[in-house]
Amino acid sequence: MTNTTSSTEIRPFTVDVPQADVDDLMERLARTRLPQPAPADDWDTGTPNSYLREAVEAWRGLDWRAAEARINAVPHFTTDVDGQRIHFIHVRSPHPDATPLLLAHTYPGSSVDYLDLIDLLVDPVGHGGRAEDAFDLVIPDAPGFGFSNPVAAPGWTTARVARAYDELMRRLGYSEYGIHGSDNGALVARELGLLDPEGFLGLHVLQLFSFPSGDPAEFEHLEPQDYAGLEHMQWFQSVGGYNTMNASRPQTVAVGLSDSPIGLLAYSELFNSFGNGTSLVTLEQILVEVSVMWFANAAAGMSRSYLDNARAEAELQVSSARTGVAVFKDDFQTIKVLAERDNSNIVHWSRFDEGGHYAALERPELVAGDIGAFFAGQRSA
Repeated sequence: MTNTTSSTEIRPFTVDVPQADVDDLMERLARTRLPQPAPADDWDTGTPNSYLREAVEAWRGLDWRAAEARINAVPHFTTDVDGQRIHFIHVRSPHPDATPLLLAHTYPGSSVDYLDLIDLLVDPVGHGGRAEDAFDLVIPDAPGFGFSNPVAAPGWTTARVARAYDELMRRLGYSEYGIHGSDNGALVARELGLLDPEGFLGLHVLQLFSFPSGDPAEFEHLEPQDYAGLEHMQWFQSVGGYNTMNASRPQTVAVGLSDSPIGLLAYSELFNSFGNGTSLVTLEQILVEVSVMWFANAAAGMSRSYLDNARAEAELQVSSARTGVAVFKDDFQTIKVLAERDNSNIVHWSRFDEGGHYAALERPELVAGDIGAFFAGQRSA
């Protein structure tokens, strides 16, 4: 899975985990030592032992080779951008004049976030849609994530990732393209909006992370659902200790995450919506995601991305790029009046009554449909 060649070439790539690494994972899982349980052994204080016991048994029974074959069913490549090896999936639509679209993944996650979206987007006709809504897809792993690991140098902020993604799209021959993103990918998408390169068709995101500034006037136009969004923000901050740890001591926490697979799984509790009981992501989906992190030994790079952004201390800028937002019921609730303060060209706003932070894993049909609706008719003549 390693490639040390540095060039602008586009190189084919295959996920091929050595059997010794698979065996090592199974041996480590067999020796799992869980912590002393919390008195209630629920999600109130973190990932509970009851969940981890079930997950260990399921992980030991996971057919990695079947998962690997599914990952490899689409074309994978690597290239070097700004001194960093970037791994990406590139799938061209069978329909002519498909819209080029970059899909930017979550934390914790990787390009495998989008496996269930690929066919829906590249071949909408096969799913009852229209050929004019087809996309060519480019799905990178951000530096430090997935198979774009290891990180070659510090300083990979979301702004730098956005610039690298623009270069990647140009290298692939696309003069126009759009982007969809969630979580970390939504931040990268907004940075591309600020960059607004020539031919940029806009950004579609599941979250715009706009927070109250302290100005009382911002609250005058809130709708009832916005107050629920404020409560969700407060709750998110109360359980988001990983933000602080990653942004201050990423290498320290990466030691445990890189040596203990069950530690890596527990630290990836975001897939369970922090245990608030709303996540629709299946345990098998989570285990495939965490397996990719484990085999790529990505914990350090993923965590360090938070430190890079914290040290950048970039000032908030208003984005004027064409923007679409899809808000899912059990996700971070973007507050429209705050989002419009920071993003002056929001032209599409959808709400869905099911799905959460990992909607591409949970409800891919809804995500694909909303992406198609936002980008419809945006290509140049």
